[in-house]
Amino acid sequence: MQDSSDTRPYRECVGLMLVNPSGAVFVGNRIDTPGDHWQMPQGGIDTGETPEEAAWRELLEEVGTDRAEILAESATWHSYDLPPGLSRRVWKGRYRGQTQKWFAFRFLGTDSDIDLTRHTPEFGEWRWVPLGQLVDLIVPFKREIYARVVEEFRPTIERLRTGAGT
Repeated sequence: MQDSSDTRPYRECVGLMLVNPSGAVFVGNRIDTPGDHWQMPQGGIDTGETPEEAAWRELLEEVGTDRAEILAESATWHSYDLPPGLSRRVWKGRYRGQTQKWFAFRFLGTDSDIDLTRHTPEFGEWRWVPLGQLVDLIVPFKREIYARVVEEFRPTIERLRTGAGT
């Protein structure tokens, strides 16, 4: 839910839906917050970087591999507000939330290619989850955006899962 009274800008970033051959999606459990805080990889776009370049960089940093290919890019940017207390703490309070360009990637490697420690770790553990379970696993303030991304990429993932068009 977006707060129209908050005039701070959104932080531009990318989100990545990494999908294995069976159509399951990579999620990681954040190490900076105790408990279950699962999400797909995401991260800010650096100055001078295109969204696609940022997506490849984030894939390598957060998943530890670039053994993948881009299947799709979201047609629009998707924005969400952070909870008020959190938005005032992260990024020095400059942003109300994030606006994200999403990319669907086909994973071309094996599970042993995934290395959460290749860069400064953001996830303490990871797993593959069925597309239908993804939204319920995510923290509540991100569920709406995840639902939109899942619906946008669902046809692409179904084609991958069934082997059609590959």
